[in-house]
Amino acid sequence: MSERSEVGEADLMTEIAALYYVEGETQEAIAQRLGISRIKVGRLLKRAHMEGIVDVRVRLHPAVSAEIEQELKRRFGIKRALIALDHGDEERQRSNVASLVADHLARTLDDGAIVAVGMGRNVGSVADNVFVQQARRCSFICAIGGSLRAGEYMNPDHICRRLAARFGGESETLYAPALVQDATARERLLDNITVRQTLDRARRADIALIGVGDLSENSNMARMGWFTPQEIAEARLAGTIGDMMGYDFIDIHGRPAKTPMQGRVIGLSISDLARIPDVIAIASENTKAAGILGALRTGVIDTLATSATNAHTILSLDEVGRR
Repeated sequence: MSERSEVGEADLMTEIAALYYVEGETQEAIAQRLGISRIKVGRLLKRAHMEGIVDVRVRLHPAVSAEIEQELKRRFGIKRALIALDHGDEERQRSNVASLVADHLARTLDDGAIVAVGMGRNVGSVADNVFVQQARRCSFICAIGGSLRAGEYMNPDHICRRLAARFGGESETLYAPALVQDATARERLLDNITVRQTLDRARRADIALIGVGDLSENSNMARMGWFTPQEIAEARLAGTIGDMMGYDFIDIHGRPAKTPMQGRVIGLSISDLARIPDVIAIASENTKAAGILGALRTGVIDTLATSATNAHTILSLDEVGRR
């Protein structure tokens, strides 16, 4: 197919999708209107889904979502909760949660806003789900260093670039590794003028996008080999329940965990996050409920984005802990 033909086909797909999903026309009516077969209309609608022209999202009923949100706000003092439907496929569930965060950003970001961006699969998925009609002159700044083992998709630098491209803003890289060998090396890097300037800008952010990690075998830190299986096992035994995107390890009560893994990440700290007006914690995996509970108890999270199952589990765990 020639380039001109491909463009024509894309235009036709867009027109058919608009007629079907926006105007409410039937496939038969569209076929008659455009002088093509109903089979071709169906085929092009399917392609429109596959190629991203059509984005269909199914959400929790507002009444159900509002009830869960109100209880989370009452228990943990957060400003809002973005609760997505559960899905059996982990990637689809991650996308469901990320799309709610993307919509929140599209509604709330103003020109000149600064967004501090973390790393991980959930944060990365937000950039893939952004659909905006009007460009925003926002700045997306890495709030944690990078890691070769993380790959492009999960690295904050690449996430910032993708977000900037979607919103029409700019991105800023933190020129430092995410993880260093010990606290002494961390202090030296934090004192570097280039690192310090970027982190100072991140500290002045209006919004922070962070993931919540757990200590499971499938966690980012385990898969990237940041810590040995023995270190992770010892941290669990010492009461470590998870981390806030590598910034700080925490226990179930939201207190700093007592583990040698602490204090080796180049990035913002919990005290830095506490000064950012809207800290958005994103966690879609159902293995992370306990980690999310610990993160909520730190008191620095303003917006929680997660699945319905996680939300119910968090509330149940908190109820048990109060008895």
